[in-house]
Amino acid sequence: MSTKSDSLRVLVTGGCGFIGVNLARHLLAAGHEPIAFDNCSAGRLNDGDTAGYARVIEADIRDVDALTAALHGVDAVVHLAARTGVVDSVRDPRGDMEVNVIGTLNALLAARDAGVRAFVFASSGAPLGEVEQPGHEAIAPRPQSPYGATKLAGEGLCSAFAGSYGLPTTALRFTNVYGPFSYHKGSVIAQFMKRIMNGAPLVVYGDGEQTRDFLYVDDVCRGILAALERAPMGELYQLGTGVETSINDLVAVLSDVFSDRRVEVAFEPERTGEARRAFSDIRKARRELGYNPRTPLREGLVCTRDWFLESASS
Repeated sequence: MSTKSDSLRVLVTGGCGFIGVNLARHLLAAGHEPIAFDNCSAGRLNDGDTAGYARVIEADIRDVDALTAALHGVDAVVHLAARTGVVDSVRDPRGDMEVNVIGTLNALLAARDAGVRAFVFASSGAPLGEVEQPGHEAIAPRPQSPYGATKLAGEGLCSAFAGSYGLPTTALRFTNVYGPFSYHKGSVIAQFMKRIMNGAPLVVYGDGEQTRDFLYVDDVCRGILAALERAPMGELYQLGTGVETSINDLVAVLSDVFSDRRVEVAFEPERTGEARRAFSDIRKARRELGYNPRTPLREGLVCTRDWFLESASS
């Protein structure tokens, strides 16, 4: 845990969203001062306040002046703000470009000009596309969706700012993150949780044998914290569990976790742009960041279920 002398004032773009709200708790526990920057297109301002942020700034990453002002006196940046849907990116690639590429460039320029000590960029497995699994940092990316292409561009910008300006950037490729505060997410576990609670069938696209690497949000927050505090220069890391889980297996675990409810499944055609298999080789992150995911899938699903149930009753 950090001492007061090495504490960081950390600006978290997208700080009122799912990962940002959970991250605030980890930053505070480590002795840092988190500040949220969010346009609240997905997250809620009151979630940021409840999470313990020192300040919540309502603004957009496309607003250069707002970013510049927000970074005054800041030591580090965690750049979470993004459009995250693969399917949405296929419908509106220009929108993804404006937010995920231009927005990331804006954040990097503001961080460079503010002289921050660390910049952590939230990427995903989407830049890799359909490649031999598990995914790792040495594979040549071949994104299959505009979303994946924009995240690859963000990774490239981070590398370029490290090389050109000496900005300590780290790109983290998150796998499928789940957990509390994911009420607005379109990811599979969040969608399944909401449908089970509403008594609706789970929609599985394809045959259900496609695989993902499901990562509990506390584990991804610990990875972000390690990257912030170690501040590698222009590095890229896969963050996941290293465990490949099919959607059919996920449904089986959820049926057990929600044993008091009937869980039905509806199969629909596969969706364009989505990878068949995806999981991560996390050896580099273990070795260089001390990253160690420790939440088994069933345990994480129970915690997520409990949060959804509590939220529904409050």
